[in-house]
Amino acid sequence: MSGTAQIGVTGLAVMGRNLARNMARSGLTVAVHNRTPGRTTALVEEFGHEGAFVAARDAEEFVAALERPRRLVVMVKAGEPTDAVIARFAPLLEPGDIVVDGGNAHFADTRRRERELRERGIHFVGAGISGGEEGALHGPSIMPGGSAASYEALGPLLERIAARAPDGTPCVSHVGPDGAGHFVKMVHNGIEYADMQLIGEAYHLLREVAGFAPARIAETFRGWNAGRLDSYLIEITAEVLAHRDAATGEPFVDVVADRAEQKGTGRWTAQIALDLGVPVPGIAEAVFARSLSGHAALREASEGLPGPDVKPMEEAEAVRFAEAVEQALYASKIVSYTQGFQQIRAGSETYGWDVDPGAVASLWRAGCIVRAAFLDRIRAAYEARPGLVGLLADAGFAAEIGEAQDDWRAVVAAAARRGVPAPGFAAALAYYDALRAPRLPAALTQAQRDFFGAHTYRRTDREGSFHTLWGGDRSEVAG
Repeated sequence: MSGTAQIGVTGLAVMGRNLARNMARSGLTVAVHNRTPGRTTALVEEFGHEGAFVAARDAEEFVAALERPRRLVVMVKAGEPTDAVIARFAPLLEPGDIVVDGGNAHFADTRRRERELRERGIHFVGAGISGGEEGALHGPSIMPGGSAASYEALGPLLERIAARAPDGTPCVSHVGPDGAGHFVKMVHNGIEYADMQLIGEAYHLLREVAGFAPARIAETFRGWNAGRLDSYLIEITAEVLAHRDAATGEPFVDVVADRAEQKGTGRWTAQIALDLGVPVPGIAEAVFARSLSGHAALREASEGLPGPDVKPMEEAEAVRFAEAVEQALYASKIVSYTQGFQQIRAGSETYGWDVDPGAVASLWRAGCIVRAAFLDRIRAAYEARPGLVGLLADAGFAAEIGEAQDDWRAVVAAAARRGVPAPGFAAALAYYDALRAPRLPAALTQAQRDFFGAHTYRRTDREGSFHTLWGGDRSEVAG
């Protein structure tokens, strides 16, 4: 029927299909469309009982099924496929209609698309959607960008399908203009990379240093998940480590090849951080760790390299070490989130988005992959001090890291002594120490730059920039 659907989804792979089902389950009438009509038919035949679907055979029929302003959600691969879908539908739309890209698009592409469609009077919303296929079906965290006007028409519908935080607040709100939503989702994924790397290092240390078997580590993680480390990633880690492979009877983690793959959002986070001049070493180390794991030939050629000769830990020492790893993991996680929120702030300032970091923390409290209990504290810290420079400037988080630092340092030292790689823990600790240091070796770096390239330097005792005539009498001149 013409103009009966409140919202439409084109692109019915797993994420698009589940999102459409979520909408229908939430009481919305949903138009559905796919480039391959068979997927549209299969969706309605299998899940039509869940709610009201309007199956469209082609683009014209799909657009005609949408009530005005038309709200069209694109769920296809990022890049050229998204551009192709927009090019197909844009001529069929009218001023005031809304196109939503729910994929993992690069925020720069979203800014371009928003600008191009705005010139035609069409709203373009880059919406970061986190939670995977289960989140799409049962309630994701949604991070929409675009104009405020577009959110007025779109927001109430998204609030019906979004995850709910423990206090009942829907995990969706307007993040900011043009590419802000996809930028925030990109950083979310960068934090996810760092979080997973830190958890992996904690597992590896408990196994290689403390000597725990996977089943025991699973129980350790379950205990941690009942406390301050309560989070989705800790929860599923315990499940993975407790699982045994049906074919071999071995711990499942031992039959999985140790080569981690990536789809690129973590790499984007590190690349954009470099462009913005924001240090995110924890995220970068996580990206590099995945990359290194996949270099099979290099790893095989290096297997004979010598390492330390160490004795296994006694039980009491191993138990104490596990407690120290929990401290190191918690402190390093705080640092990872600190770096991510710093990047969001820098992006917001650079592109004029006015993103509220407290609101972002609120969006991540449920539905998304990095959801964790302490996000509510992050939200509260930014709400109490809107100008908070960084999480480590919050008295509560600073005090906790202060209490954790001795164990944190001991874990990093133990990893180095025993030859167990822990780049995430080490990078987080180095970042913390660099921030608290009264002086950094950057003074020497800048002096070197002035020596070989006349790049000038600033002094601690007076204003201005200066240059020393290193190849002459070494007198100082104004820069």
